[in-house]
Amino acid sequence: MREVTMKVRTTLPSATELTKLEKKSLVSYIYVGPPQKQYIKMFGTEPRIQLNDVFAKVSDIPDFILAERAARDEAEIPYMITSLKVDEYTKMQIVGEIKLELRKAAALRINYSSRMPIAKN
Repeated sequence: MREVTMKVRTTLPSATELTKLEKKSLVSYIYVGPPQKQYIKMFGTEPRIQLNDVFAKVSDIPDFILAERAARDEAEIPYMITSLKVDEYTKMQIVGEIKLELRKAAALRINYSSRMPIAKN
């Protein structure tokens, strides 16, 4: 299991139709959200992209995908999934830019992480 130091805050949006991922070892995560408090002075409060343990630009995503593919067995590559963990208040523009870069890198299996809604009694 790989542990990632979270440098961005991600409060996931709630959703009703959820499915659980079967093989989490084949999932690569892209985190998007405002930086944690200790990084605000350096990076500001605008949503940032985090790939593994580093802040990144949208243009770094194809290299990230290639590195993730290189770390996998060749038979597993077609089953790889890119999961976007995006803060619920992040604008869709950055998500659209990420999806465009993923498309360029031929990473077409995308998952949006979300949480179960809180039941109201």
